[in-house]
Amino acid sequence: NKYLLLVRKVIALECEQESPFSGEVEVDERFFGARRTKGKRGRGASGKTIVFGLLKRSGKVYTKIVPNCSRATLQAVIRGKVAFFERTIHSDGWKGYNGLVDLGYKKHYRVQHGNNEFANKISHINGIKNFWSIAKMRLAKFRGLSKSTFYLDLKECEFRFNPRGKNLYNLFIKDHLTSHEPLFIMWRL
Repeated sequence: NKYLLLVRKVIALECEQESPFSGEVEVDERFFGARRTKGKRGRGASGKTIVFGLLKRSGKVYTKIVPNCSRATLQAVIRGKVAFFERTIHSDGWKGYNGLVDLGYKKHYRVQHGNNEFANKISHINGIKNFWSIAKMRLAKFRGLSKSTFYLDLKECEFRFNPRGKNLYNLFIKDHLTSHEPLFIMWRL
């Protein structure tokens, strides 16, 4: 449906225009794609789309499709979405997160999943893991997604997660009518 596709494009634009995160931020990456029949699991699995996510504690989530989980790629996204100085980053033990303190972030706490550690006194990344769970359940309902619209589907999950407890319809209409041109004008594009 062209109208629903247009609405998802507007939602994606809204999500991309969010201001940088501050305070304590959780970061994690997730692999999305068809179920594995044979081959490698997790990192290095073929045919998967890598999505990197950031979650401000008790706040909003931001997702980005990335080509790989390298240090340069992940740090570029973090630098673009998390304000410097006096900010704390929480992550798992993946080597792509090395050097965040050197970039100017005040603290970087890690949870070592390889050692069966999922939370400690100071740090956890349960908030972003919660978002991944919700997003995967929502996307699984479609019983297959097109790679061409996966970005829009992911941004819709982000849009639905961020204003938890609010009426999404009223939020979308109010925000769209005050900050964008009407949908019928965009329809002609």
